[in-house]
Amino acid sequence: MEAATREPQEGGERLLRAGPVEVWPERFVAEARGARLALTVRELSLLTALVERQGRIVSREELYRAVWDEPFRKSDRSVDVYVAKLRHKLAEAAPEVALIHTHFGFGYRLEPEG
Repeated sequence: MEAATREPQEGGERLLRAGPVEVWPERFVAEARGARLALTVRELSLLTALVERQGRIVSREELYRAVWDEPFRKSDRSVDVYVAKLRHKLAEAAPEVALIHTHFGFGYRLEPEG
């Protein structure tokens, strides 16, 4: 598995990479196969959180805290809705690679497969 985080680029920017996806969190930019992804702020925050935790299962609660920065409410399905939106946009940009995997009862894992 390719390392998720690279050394800061010029100007101190981080480049996060997962398969065909590259994220520059400080610039609020994400690309897949060199094409810019049209992501909302929440979608970009979710993608960043998943790439930073690449290869491990991340609970919905942990993702909620990372993206919304508030306590998780069990009845809130926001994480699931945003994961679905993000999956759709990633599949349009890189259809041959499955990136976000569901682990029912546990959470989500970002790991390029395909």
